Amino acid sequence: MKLKAICTAVVMTAMLGATHAQAQEVVRLGNLKFAHYGAVSYIKEIAPKCGIKVEERVFAKGLDVMQAIIAGELDVGTTASEAAISGRAGGAPIFVVAGFAKGGAQLVSRADLKLKTVKDLKGKKVGVTRGGIQEVLLLAELQQNGLTVSDQPGKDVQLVFLAYADLNQALLGKQIDAMMQSEPQSSQAINKGFGTEIIKPYDTPIGEPVRTMVMTEKFYKEKRPLAEKFMNCFVQSTKLFIENKAVAEKYVREVIFKGQITKDDFDDAIGNSPYSYDITPEHIQITTDVMVKTGVGKMAKPPVAKDWVKTDLLEAAKKSLGVK
Repeated sequence: MKLKAICTAVVMTAMLGATHAQAQEVVRLGNLKFAHYGAVSYIKEIAPKCGIKVEERVFAKGLDVMQAIIAGELDVGTTASEAAISGRAGGAPIFVVAGFAKGGAQLVSRADLKLKTVKDLKGKKVGVTRGGIQEVLLLAELQQNGLTVSDQPGKDVQLVFLAYADLNQALLGKQIDAMMQSEPQSSQAINKGFGTEIIKPYDTPIGEPVRTMVMTEKFYKEKRPLAEKFMNCFVQSTKLFIENKAVAEKYVREVIFKGQITKDDFDDAIGNSPYSYDITPEHIQITTDVMVKTGVGKMAKPPVAKDWVKTDLLEAAKKSLGVK
């Protein structure tokens, strides 16, 4: 009986220990379904090697990730910079901790219209996702080309707000004349022949927009060892995707998109939105300033980038793994 009691106690202690360890080591990640978000998604595959468990939830757009963070449902989220900036302005307790991809947008014309320049959009309907970095880039492009814009008729360009998933169908169905779209959907439209590239919109003050990884302030400050393990895992995953294109392509095409995108779609998408690590307060500040100028996000008090861009975890992880 004594032996049985000891065994039971050992098992219970082990179970409690395992439960405690698991509770301590889970990271709740919010992500989006795009080709250039693939390395972040892959973190959950290698997480056990990093001594953590990552639970990924996929959202339709970056602003939804921000809402989940505000609701206390996530520790880490990935989004384009404008959603992070709007989120922070709206009281989301977040820090920008890394930049996991750059670029990732194209202005695409209906193939039969053969629009060549931004100025050719005068009198046209242009589709875009409301509140996305694509909207910021589109409005910045229209502004610097002297075109007026509204979602109602009467201006030079009429905006049609649609979800990312619906833009290609609207272009194909000729409900819109052009679209500012993300990857891989923009490359898909071109490769399938119903879209042609007008420009990659990187000649605004923003340059190539950097996609942001954010952490909650609580996670960053109060779960430091776990935050360090997660960041280490992010750098490992990104390094693999940058150095081993075959692994990246297989995972994005087969696991994330379940065979719905071709090799050409993947190649073109990542060609226009390469995986990366880095972000700077300067980039976030410029993006914030352009958002204020174009009116995207309508922030009462725009956040100051240097107050909430924290790259120390990233720098430490890169250094420990010998990544430049």
